[in-house]
Amino acid sequence: MSDRLFIIIPAYNEQDNIRQVVSDWYPLVEKYGTDSRLVVIDDGSRDNTFSILQEMSRSMPLLTALTKQNAGHGATVMYGYKYALENGADYVFQTDSDGQTLPSEFEPFWIARDKYDVSIGYRNKRRDGLSRVFVTKILRLVVYICFKVYVLDANTPYRLMSAKTLRENLKYIPDDFFLTNVALSAIYKKRRQKVHFIPISFRPRQGGKNSINIIKIIKVGLSSIRSFIVINDKVEQ
Repeated sequence: MSDRLFIIIPAYNEQDNIRQVVSDWYPLVEKYGTDSRLVVIDDGSRDNTFSILQEMSRSMPLLTALTKQNAGHGATVMYGYKYALENGADYVFQTDSDGQTLPSEFEPFWIARDKYDVSIGYRNKRRDGLSRVFVTKILRLVVYICFKVYVLDANTPYRLMSAKTLRENLKYIPDDFFLTNVALSAIYKKRRQKVHFIPISFRPRQGGKNSINIIKIIKVGLSSIRSFIVINDKVEQ
């Protein structure tokens, strides 16, 4: 039996992007694995994001459109991960709904799935601005201070994880934590699991507006230090 792939995409007020993003990623769940799924979670959008997803799901049987109360990116990613694990995923891949990542770069991740516990995209071809690069460096420093591990690109929305190790690692992270993927990256490294970085491209946002600005990201990162330390202590126990 082939491995089941669940692609998890959180979405908030992405009516300008969501139709193209779903159309771009849907062929992968048709190609890779048996009975795989593209799962898009609407995080309480105030626009037509969810109605577009509902419409598309009528002609795309492998698309699962979910909606929930707004809780932020990290909580929505966590919601999607748990959904995938509860519904029989063998591998869980996460990306975002802003069109910045490319499905054409997924195959090396899938080919390497048996060799690594997690493969994370390293954004070496970035076109999203110097301020975003600065945020990545700040997060790298924060992760090192809190977890004493070096993570090349901790918050990349392009990662493929085995269901087994994802299930093990999620137990250390609160459901409502904002920087879920950053914490996960650090936990994989801290637990000395097999972590692999693969270079990827990263385009500018393809439409709509980013709901999180740079100042907010930096504030969240700094305010998360205490939570990171608590998570690190749990991992070390």
